[in-house]
Amino acid sequence: MKKRIRSKYLMIIATILILTFTALSGCDKDTKDAKSNKEKIEINIAALKGPTGMGMVKLMEDAEGGKTANDYNFTVAGEADVISTGLVKGEFDIAAVPCNLASVLYNKTEGNIKIAGINTLGVLYIVETGNTINAVEDLKGKTIYSTGFGTTPQYTLNYLLSLYGLDSEKDVTIEYKTEATEVAAMLEGATDAIAMLPQPYVTTVMVNNDKVRIALDIEKEWKAANNNNGVVTGVVVVNSEFLKNNPEAVEEFLNEYEESANFVNSDVEKAAELVEKFGLFKAVIAKKALPYCNITLIRNNEMKEMVKGYLGVLFEQNPKAVGGALPADDFYHVN
Repeated sequence: MKKRIRSKYLMIIATILILTFTALSGCDKDTKDAKSNKEKIEINIAALKGPTGMGMVKLMEDAEGGKTANDYNFTVAGEADVISTGLVKGEFDIAAVPCNLASVLYNKTEGNIKIAGINTLGVLYIVETGNTINAVEDLKGKTIYSTGFGTTPQYTLNYLLSLYGLDSEKDVTIEYKTEATEVAAMLEGATDAIAMLPQPYVTTVMVNNDKVRIALDIEKEWKAANNNNGVVTGVVVVNSEFLKNNPEAVEEFLNEYEESANFVNSDVEKAAELVEKFGLFKAVIAKKALPYCNITLIRNNEMKEMVKGYLGVLFEQNPKAVGGALPADDFYHVN
């Protein structure tokens, strides 16, 4: 009798477990069906050629194959002005742009641009054809060739020198050229030339001239003397109105962007192929340059503190570099 009762209870328990499992499976299926049937929206995204846009390439590939949460229309631009105009006019919903440009556009549009993440840290390097520069202090008395007069490279170099007790006007001579190719020409054939260049132009110069070596990583030197706060080169921005109306879509994009950035850092060879496929740079250069491009995605309060610190440095040197005023807290999209 006891065995029959026990068997009966076991059968009841088994039935309950089967029904529970079936119900849970149904819920899981419903959730998956809901996700697969979710209506996708179109999002217009702009990326700048070079490191600022390189973190997006896996996302571009996935979008092309219809594997993304929403439908992404990408525009790759060679000039920041193209993206700036599109953002101001509302033609782009999301874009990867230089950090200071994000601040300029925030001020210009009276808060209609928000920053959602840092996507590129420092990409500037001191290179030389000799072997005399092993610390920032070694630059004293030297001539440095560079591009970017009146823009962030100049302010970055000035601030770096000041962190190590050097005056950019008294302790070094900085000769600014219009193009990176001019700087490369100055290095060609010289035995003791020093220059500051961004990636991937550093790699381009090194490929064409085996005498050139990386002497200093400005990101590393900046952080070492600046309480571990680094250079913020590129950021992801979003149109405020679009963010307000589509917060879930923006979150989905940022999650996919993070996956793309991780892919670019982990599979450099495949990422380099995609960099060339989508017109951001040649694969042969990108393959060697990507490990030095500091591609990432930093969000929320960490992003806010880093950007505020960096923009503060630029503002002290030239308020126009950030659009005349430091952005208010509503500039930062923080969850």
